[in-house]
Amino acid sequence: MANVTAKQVKELRDMTGVGMMDAKKALVEVDGDIDKAVDLLREKGLAKAAKKADRIAAEGLTASYVSGNTAALVEVNSETDFVSKNDKFIKLVNDIVKAVAEGKPADMEAANALEVNGQTIAEYITESTLVIGEKISFRRFALLNKSDDDVFGEYSHQGGRIGVLTVVSGSQDEVVAKDIAMHVAAINPKYLNREDVDADVIEREKAVQRELTLNEGKPENIVDKIVEGRMNKFYGEIVLNEQAFVKDGDQKVADYVGAKGGKVTDYVRFEVGEGIEKRKDNFAEEVAAQMGK
Repeated sequence: MANVTAKQVKELRDMTGVGMMDAKKALVEVDGDIDKAVDLLREKGLAKAAKKADRIAAEGLTASYVSGNTAALVEVNSETDFVSKNDKFIKLVNDIVKAVAEGKPADMEAANALEVNGQTIAEYITESTLVIGEKISFRRFALLNKSDDDVFGEYSHQGGRIGVLTVVSGSQDEVVAKDIAMHVAAINPKYLNREDVDADVIEREKAVQRELTLNEGKPENIVDKIVEGRMNKFYGEIVLNEQAFVKDGDQKVADYVGAKGGKVTDYVRFEVGEGIEKRKDNFAEEVAAQMGK
């Protein structure tokens, strides 16, 4: 039996788009010969999924799942919104998020190696790509943890277009935790607390506000005070705990949760396709190309 290396497996996966286990099995079968492994995968029909590898999968679903004191949020992509409503695709997403919550993988490689019904997630996705007929991509996941005294909040918006998980400590009120998850879905904060804001972001905003204040002709001796006030407003726009609560704009998120005896300690928000450059089809150009014009 050939001694197949991780580097060879990665190379074959990059070339064909198949799952890790399929790539490894093929390499073992042909004694580590990359070219023969590619041919073998093509012969088995697995390379059909590879033909879809360069397509853009920017639709899909998010899903969450709670397993004890661990909660998972995943994003799985498809090429079209139509497929994201397919029962097979929905089952795939739900199977993946359950496996991730229970398996607690350290990274995407470990996540793709988790087993679902006797096959790895990577193999499951390859199989689903062949069955469904579109490129399927397990894009990302996040894991949140809590203690027995904390509570998770889950919220899915637009049928899974946006998914949110929150952790509220010091409270067992699931309604409060879900309220905050709904707030996060709607307002999309960038940070949990102002201490989490990157230093360069703060300095850049301060510089802008100081220059703006000086250009307004404000006296030099009160510029710093004005900038401080404007920075507080800036934090109120991007920091979750300092934002005006979406259900009651008269109180901040931290105040709303605090009145219930809790504190928001963590959150994660996924929106399907964010950051992915979607393909823009031009039907006229496509037809012309097919006609050879």
